[in-house]
Amino acid sequence: MTATLPISVESEIFYPSADGQPVAETYDHLYALLTTLEVLKQYLADRQATVLANQFLYYAQGFPKLRVAPDVMVIFDVAPGGRDNYKIWEEGQVPTVIFEMTSFGTKGHDEIFKKTLYEQLGVKEYWLFDPKAEWIEQKLRGYRLRGEIYEYIEDGRSEPLQLRLAIEGKLIAFYQEHTGKKLLIADELVEALRQEVLARQQAEERAEQESRRAEQEHQRAEQAQLEIEQLKAKLRSLNVDPDTIE
Repeated sequence: MTATLPISVESEIFYPSADGQPVAETYDHLYALLTTLEVLKQYLADRQATVLANQFLYYAQGFPKLRVAPDVMVIFDVAPGGRDNYKIWEEGQVPTVIFEMTSFGTKGHDEIFKKTLYEQLGVKEYWLFDPKAEWIEQKLRGYRLRGEIYEYIEDGRSEPLQLRLAIEGKLIAFYQEHTGKKLLIADELVEALRQEVLARQQAEERAEQESRRAEQEHQRAEQAQLEIEQLKAKLRSLNVDPDTIE
């Protein structure tokens, strides 16, 4: 059972939401972080979950220095929406999946300290993404909690998220397990929307052309019928019954 400090004591403790440090080392790391955040936010938009990026994760009540700032963390069974920071004892849930955008300079901290901490906290999955392939040759490495120990993820699947992870350039690509459908990033969503609008316009143009063609055919048929009637009338004027003509 988690110990809880008296309200009077807890209210005197300050838990900062920022430390003045940059969000990410490089543009590639920042872009990977923001893209992962946005893709997972959209994917989990209708779930009782939140996705946070670079917010302090406080894991020991009363000890504000005991904190980490995961690049992206997914927490289930909590109220959706952002937080300035995340306190495990207040929310009642440990992050389910954590992503760290790693580099050679943060290798030791990410692979040893954070991995051990997340393992002890009970984070179900821990993913390390190295967009520049500085120390992870394949760029992506994942660990899944089995009992109390992390095991290397061999199949590239995130069980809690029900997604398959792949590398596309300097980004993590996410695919739904059951449909194989990719979770589109912002640029891809814009392009998909453009293609959808273009396809709709082309369909409308084709429908309009078909409508005009049908109208022209109708007019030609009417004209032909009119000419037949005129011919029949002329034959009658010559005392010729047009109905007897084969």
